[in-house]
Amino acid sequence: MTGLLGRLLGGLPKGFAGRLDRDEGVAAWAEVDGGGHLVATSLGLWVPDGAGARRIGWHLVSKAAWDGGGFVITEADEVDRAGDAVVLADRSPVRFAVVRPGRLPVAVHRRVTGSIRTRYHRELPGGGAWFVQRKVPGQDGTVLQVRPDPGTDAGIARAIAEDVAAKIDKGLAEA
Repeated sequence: MTGLLGRLLGGLPKGFAGRLDRDEGVAAWAEVDGGGHLVATSLGLWVPDGAGARRIGWHLVSKAAWDGGGFVITEADEVDRAGDAVVLADRSPVRFAVVRPGRLPVAVHRRVTGSIRTRYHRELPGGGAWFVQRKVPGQDGTVLQVRPDPGTDAGIARAIAEDVAAKIDKGLAEA
């Protein structure tokens, strides 16, 4: 069920505190122990946030792991630009205990992995960095993201990402 039809036919849990976009379809949801809901939609993962809910776009979910009693979500923040690439930094993981997971683990896994077009880890001075092309929900095309590992020279990672993004853009223009 997607969009308005899905919501009218019970696609959202009763008492959900978020406000979906007009064409945002619901894939699965689970009640969070202690209040609120995790809701997987076409645009992202809705998580409890204070008295409300907020959506994390699939392209900003660095990691989502089911541990048998709940989800551990690692969300990324866009902290810088490197030309047409985006530099990410991971937030601390947050665990949500769920009452009954239902289809939520499968829905989240499909959407997170489905947003990834390519990924590559490169060793760099002080550590390394992940270079990931991802689809941004609701937008055409992909974005190149770079996520430096802790201790890595972020300037080197940014420079490489900027160079790669420029080559990708040039390749697309020539295609």
